[in-house]
Amino acid sequence: MSVTERGPELWPVGSECLCHPGSRCGPGGRVPLPRWSPGPRAARRPSARGRPGRGPSGALSRGARSGLGGRARPAPPRPAAGYKFRPPASPASGPHRQGPAAVTLEERRPPLTMAEDLVLERCDLELEANGRDHHTADLCQDRLVLRRGQGFWLTLHFEGRGYEASVDTLTFSAVTGPNPSEEAGTKARFQLADTLEQGTWTAFVADQQDTTLSLQVSTPANAPIGLYRLSMEASTGYQGSSFVLGHFTLLFNAWCPADAVYLDSEEERQEYVLTQQGLIYQGSAKFIKSVPWNFGQFEDGILDICLMLLDINPKFLQDANQDCAGRSSPVYVGRVVSRMVNCNDDQGVLLGRWDNNYGDGVSPMFWIGSVDILRRWKDHGCQNVKYGQCWVFAAVACTVLRCLGVPSRVVTNYNSAHDQNSNLVIEYFRNELGELESDRSEMIWNFHCWVESWMTRPDLEAGYEGWQALDPTPQEKSEGTYCCGPVPVRAIKEGDLNTKYDAPFVFAEVNADVVDWIRQEDGSLHKSVNNSLVVGLKISTKGVGRDDREDITHTYKYPEGSPEEREAFTKANHLNKLAEKEAAKETEVAMRIRVSQSMNMGTDFDVFAYITNNTPENRECRLLLCARTVSYNGVLGPECGSKSLPDLTLEPFSEKSIPLPILYEQYRDFLTESNLIKVQGLLIEPAANSYVLAQRDLYLENPEIKIRILGEPKQNRKLVAEVSLRNPLTVPLLDCIFTVEGAGLTKEQLSVEVPDPVEPGEVAKARVNLLPIDIGLHKLVVNFQCDRLKAVKGYRNVIIGGP
Repeated sequence: MSVTERGPELWPVGSECLCHPGSRCGPGGRVPLPRWSPGPRAARRPSARGRPGRGPSGALSRGARSGLGGRARPAPPRPAAGYKFRPPASPASGPHRQGPAAVTLEERRPPLTMAEDLVLERCDLELEANGRDHHTADLCQDRLVLRRGQGFWLTLHFEGRGYEASVDTLTFSAVTGPNPSEEAGTKARFQLADTLEQGTWTAFVADQQDTTLSLQVSTPANAPIGLYRLSMEASTGYQGSSFVLGHFTLLFNAWCPADAVYLDSEEERQEYVLTQQGLIYQGSAKFIKSVPWNFGQFEDGILDICLMLLDINPKFLQDANQDCAGRSSPVYVGRVVSRMVNCNDDQGVLLGRWDNNYGDGVSPMFWIGSVDILRRWKDHGCQNVKYGQCWVFAAVACTVLRCLGVPSRVVTNYNSAHDQNSNLVIEYFRNELGELESDRSEMIWNFHCWVESWMTRPDLEAGYEGWQALDPTPQEKSEGTYCCGPVPVRAIKEGDLNTKYDAPFVFAEVNADVVDWIRQEDGSLHKSVNNSLVVGLKISTKGVGRDDREDITHTYKYPEGSPEEREAFTKANHLNKLAEKEAAKETEVAMRIRVSQSMNMGTDFDVFAYITNNTPENRECRLLLCARTVSYNGVLGPECGSKSLPDLTLEPFSEKSIPLPILYEQYRDFLTESNLIKVQGLLIEPAANSYVLAQRDLYLENPEIKIRILGEPKQNRKLVAEVSLRNPLTVPLLDCIFTVEGAGLTKEQLSVEVPDPVEPGEVAKARVNLLPIDIGLHKLVVNFQCDRLKAVKGYRNVIIGGP
């Protein structure tokens, strides 16, 4: 029967259902059950209070607006209370017997009556208590949000009379998805129990006073996450009624030992589930730069957007029942999120772009948080947001996963390999000047970000629980779609490339070998020595409870040269890398690129080719030095400095340091928003037909953004943040804009333009108004943008006290 055929007795036609935004299911409420007793039912006075309540404590304030399904199934028939059957009259007690004891059957039997129906006046969803107990207080302002595997409170207020265990039967129903079924785990029916049973849907009476019944309800630790409708059938005798108690959203539960995402450290649960701000690491392996990010997983509307993302993923559209059932597994949900954060196959969130042409969208370097991105996606009808790069994809995925209850963190791998053909080798082909012959899709990225999420892996052998790598940046297809993972980090370390999902690709990102070939004039290829580029360095994430970098390289790789490393490479069939390590020896002539000082945006500085001759003979060489701007993914830009020494003599056992000046006037117009310059040296020894290649990526420091908080930081009291930046350049700054946001400090992203040009040495300054709504530690994240300086980031920790 269609929704519209169900009639006004169930839901008025045309009302919107909260379970499925956009559908027209209609508001729920009291649904009369079919009568089991013959004949007309005794008339009852309709009561406005008999419908789901709309009390100030949140009772059905949202849940009473919708319902799923038609009439609830009736409870089994029971003898009606009030009837007392007597045996037939004997002659001794018949009508002819005289005296006061002689009473007819009609006189001795009480009137034929039925017990009064149990009518629900309202249901209090106990938002405050449940939000506190389930660590969802930020989400429980006007709705019930719970974590699975943990009990929650309900208070039922009845009209006229209270619940009587000897007379009334209460049966509860919890459903999720468009076509819930008990077989799929998306529907549960359960009655009141004597005790609260863990691991299953149960309800028991915690307290009863007059017409008020307090219940505690438990959910299984493996229940599918998502939006649920909770209803109750109240049966009294042969008749009864059904009531929609409300709706709740169920999340994964890192506090529940039986949940697949359980974390036993409270500090880690706070950091990886509840913390709404963080740091993401960029720059290069020798110039690591932290960038603040506002994850904002509990900000207004973000939970609904995350649920919408699940509901428009292609697996849901193909088979909604199977998809909703699969949401019991964080492995399944993580894979869906990895797919839906990019839009390459579907209506995903972000469109990636790496060519530095962002005029029809937003530069990836401009973003300072996930909230603005997710809201834009939702507000524009799930059209992709332009543009994202790896850290943006990873940060948005981290927001979605934390919002859904999965402990997650963003990690950065420096010198990250993009191996397309799974041979664990990245090959570069260069001409005799050391220049790449053509652009290649297989490259070494200066850094690459992905997400790690904590979960068990019941689909794999024991020992592969814990952190799993998920990469939402669209690089290679996995099972026909652009997603990657989850794959156990432990499997990468052990070289177990048969492990689901996408272990070979992630293993290559941190372990691939790099080979540089020099194509000589006759077309022959000669392998060059390049000891300066090692894949998989300084794998980093934010520390727990602090703003310091934590190096987690050891979780992906065994120590260099250790027996365990050799065993992992052997298992991964990484024989080429083993051969390289065994053949490695100190070269007769070696070269490294060094710097002598910090390098700031707008300054001139020198870099040096540091060359050593470890032999007792003179070596006649040719040196080529070149500096070029470069994007973080390894794509080279124009040249910004070069030097050629055709006749370089290296004396026996000598060292030479050759400077290369890098001038602001040469790089200022070509530097990408990554602020990176690649310096490369090629040392050629014609007599020995040998080539030594050395490379180094330089990160130019942006000026500091200073942040002052004016006023006393108290909850619900206005604050002012003053942000400023001094112009470090020799030219004026034009079109200056400060952009500010912070979970719990601002309702939305705020932008302030600086109206006048900022002359060299002068300070750009702006003020923004804040209204903190939550007590505790928050990060105010700031981005500065102008014609000459791009994506300058800053942040300040702000501790908000009580009112």
